[in-house]
Amino acid sequence: MSLDMKKLTPSLITILLLFLACGSDDNSSDDTSGITYSLSNAFPNLAFSRPLDFQSPLDGSDRIFIAEQGGTIKVFQNDENTTSSETFLDISTKINTNANEQGLLGLVFHPDFDSNGYFYVNYTPNAGLSVTSRFQVSSGNPNMADPNSELVLLEIPQPFTNHNGGQLAFGPDGYLYIASGDGGSGGDPDNNAQDLSNLLGAVLRIDVNTTSNGLNYAIPRSNPFLGLDNMRGEIYAYGLRNPWRMSFDPQTNNLWSGDVGQDEREEVNIVSAGGNYGWKRFEGTFCFSGDCDDSGLVEPIFEYAHNGNDQSITGGYVYRGNQTPSLRDKYIYADFVDGRIWALESDTGSPDNQLLLNSNLNISSFGVDNDNELYICAFDGSIYKLVED
Repeated sequence: MSLDMKKLTPSLITILLLFLACGSDDNSSDDTSGITYSLSNAFPNLAFSRPLDFQSPLDGSDRIFIAEQGGTIKVFQNDENTTSSETFLDISTKINTNANEQGLLGLVFHPDFDSNGYFYVNYTPNAGLSVTSRFQVSSGNPNMADPNSELVLLEIPQPFTNHNGGQLAFGPDGYLYIASGDGGSGGDPDNNAQDLSNLLGAVLRIDVNTTSNGLNYAIPRSNPFLGLDNMRGEIYAYGLRNPWRMSFDPQTNNLWSGDVGQDEREEVNIVSAGGNYGWKRFEGTFCFSGDCDDSGLVEPIFEYAHNGNDQSITGGYVYRGNQTPSLRDKYIYADFVDGRIWALESDTGSPDNQLLLNSNLNISSFGVDNDNELYICAFDGSIYKLVED
């Protein structure tokens, strides 16, 4: 790493290693609107342990669910005066957390959760495996899942303990999208992200409403590599290092993702079917492997370099809420290590990037509620909202 690790405290080293990336440019314009921003604790009476995902099912209950890295999911009402949360699911005994990038990494609710009670998680049961499973809510308590209802959908062998991805999202097509890292270490030593015969370094797409060929899911017929020799049909797009947090824009249906870089670049991508996003041939637009032929590769929508302390992108959301009108239609994202938060024009023809503030927080994830209002998960244990000063 480019930082002098000897000068860091053990706790900070632990945090820095969480997403394994190194050092960033500002690459942002000054705010010419005159508006300044700050963070407000959205639920000041609550605290969480390493919150990694924020989700809200469209079931009319206006509840918030927080996935904690150690293996628990907490549920509470979307009310700033809420004083307590309940444990919705605890699978901590199933999860390996000996490595900083492992644990409970993703949560999403089925689009028909209100009627079927299905939700999905991504976690690491041991150092060499990541799992995507379906669970179901308890029949007697809507704030408690049935821990015995697990149906394992997909298992991905992991050659190293870092770069597991883990974000889950349902697309407008009703399919489940799964973010998968390149398998870890540094520099993708096995070139997994360019190897279509495995499920690493990719965004996957599966149909969880159908089963096929002995699997607990089906592969959509429109998946770009389905039926091709020595290629996994589940792959939707590839060439990614560690896609850390992805989300669909409900207005355009674009799939936005941050991708954590190695030594030079952090990148923002709009992920499309069949796209090759370049890793490890390229890190962003930087030629990484020595093969500088970029033909057929999809360049990032935006990238920032490793100068200063920006080192690990946390992908966010295109803001479609109403409480912060100056941010509407902009893609809000952050850097985990430095804590800076930016707003990027979601019109892909206009890559203007505005620095909103430096939070000095380790921002692990973003989320939206039923009204598309944006929330921020931080490793200080709080959930925040961006507000105009």
